[in-house]
Amino acid sequence: MDINIKKANANLVDFAQVVNSEHSVRKLLASEKIKVGVDLGTSSIVLTVLDKDNKPIYGAYEYANAVQDGIVVNYLETVKILQRLKQRAEAVLQRNLVTACGAIPPETGNSSAKIVSNVIEAAEFKCTHIVDEPTAAGKFLHVADGTVVDVGGGTTGISVFKNDNLIKSIDEPTGGTHMTLVLSGYYRISYDEAEKLKRDKTKEKEVYPVIKPVVEKMATITIGAFKNKEKILPIYVVGGSTNFDEFETTFSKILQTNVIKPMYPQFVTPLGIAMYDEDD
Repeated sequence: MDINIKKANANLVDFAQVVNSEHSVRKLLASEKIKVGVDLGTSSIVLTVLDKDNKPIYGAYEYANAVQDGIVVNYLETVKILQRLKQRAEAVLQRNLVTACGAIPPETGNSSAKIVSNVIEAAEFKCTHIVDEPTAAGKFLHVADGTVVDVGGGTTGISVFKNDNLIKSIDEPTGGTHMTLVLSGYYRISYDEAEKLKRDKTKEKEVYPVIKPVVEKMATITIGAFKNKEKILPIYVVGGSTNFDEFETTFSKILQTNVIKPMYPQFVTPLGIAMYDEDD
């Protein structure tokens, strides 16, 4: 296994053990520099805290319906959730969180970035940067050459890196929301019931064949991101909507190459966002 993935998986395990808990990975020194990331996702809002060496310290999240397709649709509710997450983190860490970095899907424009920045500022952070989500994931995974596919709730973001440079970043409207809609139609149940069914790990063998065509579409979208169909390897899949055992197998079959999925893929992008929390 690639050394970068080993390091990433170790950090993801550490983070998963403390997220929404009453303790942090380790005790912080009073004057120690920390970095904070805010991921306003379609199905959840995640706050992450790293130390100066980009090691996870703590994190918290809440499920939410305040964002759709990367766009904040319920501003006040989003701010309230982020304020709660901030208070929870500050109580555990015993210090104030001052700055934070946010993120948006690729190609969603300055207006989207401004709204995310406003949410962060309204929650009493200083917003230091706004980055695009798959690029943040690539930073966490230390991708110099390769492709990161970030499958969110409403969209699939793809960033292609070559020689340590971002050469392409796109976003397509297919994600976990579309999986839920397929399940809702197939089982003739409400959207909320379908969402619970999608997240039920005990039902995965029954559910996955139904949503598999959506995953295949995501893989086909990824092929379209490559110039002249020349794949930039390795290819990583991240995001909460990739949390199915067969997800990377399906992707690999469509792309005709191995696909790598880190452990706890839902936390890759939030942790990468925090790595950009640096004052200019």
